[in-house]
Amino acid sequence: MPPATFASALAVILASVGGGQTPSAAAPTPDRPRRALARTWRGATRPEDAETYLEYQRGTGLRSYQRTPGNLGVTVLTRNRGSKTEFLMVSLWESEDSIRRFAGDTIDRAVFYPEDDRYLVERDEHVDHFEVVFQEGGLSR
Repeated sequence: MPPATFASALAVILASVGGGQTPSAAAPTPDRPRRALARTWRGATRPEDAETYLEYQRGTGLRSYQRTPGNLGVTVLTRNRGSKTEFLMVSLWESEDSIRRFAGDTIDRAVFYPEDDRYLVERDEHVDHFEVVFQEGGLSR
């Protein structure tokens, strides 16, 4: 599947199965290994601010993800929708404990940075968590 098609499919799937519930952290067994968690957040900027906001995120949120023990990576998806550019951030984590190291005890609340108000015209105050049940391949740039 081409990268653009994969990104679009992922965004649709994640948007359709939300609900704000953190997956249960069932203990791993030989038949059911521990699975990673995906944390998703959505926001939007004006189209003319999208690249600047992404650069800002590289120095704040994306850097914070990378520096947190237990973070397994992050993917940033964007799409233009008329008067705004939407962002969907999907970060992968080893466990709820690793998410807490990043987000604090209220892991369903989004983390914001001082200049976010300057760029964001829409933002979700909450995040969704999903158990990663299948992952294959990777993207390179």
